Amino acid sequence: MRFMAEEVATANDEAIEAWDGVLFDRFDAFRHLVLPGFGEHSDAALRAHPATPGGRALEIGCGFGDTARQIADMLGPEGEVLALDAAPRFIAAAREEANESGDERVRFEVADVEAGVPGEGFDYAFSRFGTMFFANPVAALRNVREALVPGGRLCAVVWRRKLDNPWLYAPEVAVKEIVTPDENSDEPTCGPGPFSMANADTVSDILLNAGFEQVDLLRHDTQMLIGRDLDEAVAYVMALGPAGEVIRLAGEESERHRDELIEVVRGSLAEFETPDGVRAQMSSWLISARAPN
Repeated sequence: MRFMAEEVATANDEAIEAWDGVLFDRFDAFRHLVLPGFGEHSDAALRAHPATPGGRALEIGCGFGDTARQIADMLGPEGEVLALDAAPRFIAAAREEANESGDERVRFEVADVEAGVPGEGFDYAFSRFGTMFFANPVAALRNVREALVPGGRLCAVVWRRKLDNPWLYAPEVAVKEIVTPDENSDEPTCGPGPFSMANADTVSDILLNAGFEQVDLLRHDTQMLIGRDLDEAVAYVMALGPAGEVIRLAGEESERHRDELIEVVRGSLAEFETPDGVRAQMSSWLISARAPN
């Protein structure tokens, strides 16, 4: 078992390098847009499938720790939250914010869930846009299921199709007309990518193979502010998401075509401009599943 855990953990090394490096920097720079926008989906998921007061909760891919603290509020003073992320810099940021607020109800730890969950006996597991990047999601989610008590609930949020998220899809198509990712790039990639669980059948198969039961998917659509103006929206999309990854992995080619890339991304986002900022449709799956009794 020890060998298998080490082998699984190695499969995520490149993705962890990306999330602990350039992607952390970019998420931190646009945190003021990311957290409110993504929070629309986690709020809906937690309303649909709330944690039980007084229970023990596990979060997978906790990022800056905002949802972990939200779950702690749901659990109340008797509850406990263990929040995990594979990227040490995200955990450091989450701990810092928790310390500044004086919140001691959540414990933040660095962990690659594919290698194992550092704990057991959890009533509830949650993830917001954190399960799509595993090299082997079945192995990771099997570990989550084994860490739950019998009948424990998993609640997760994942992106639906790119076509249902046009603010991410249209810029990607536009930039691919100009640059191509370098397959030999030394830049680390983020793993399978944000849309690896966009297909409902794929998600169901992963969860069932991981040993979960009562799998349910609920579509959630909302709007996200992706920029206070078009310039900020262009900068955001060129830094994060599919278009941002294409540009980053194209390296020097992207630098040579920088002005052209800015213009095509601007054109792809212009339709989302409103008098109070650039607002675009977001679509996700709110997932619920149970560990067997």
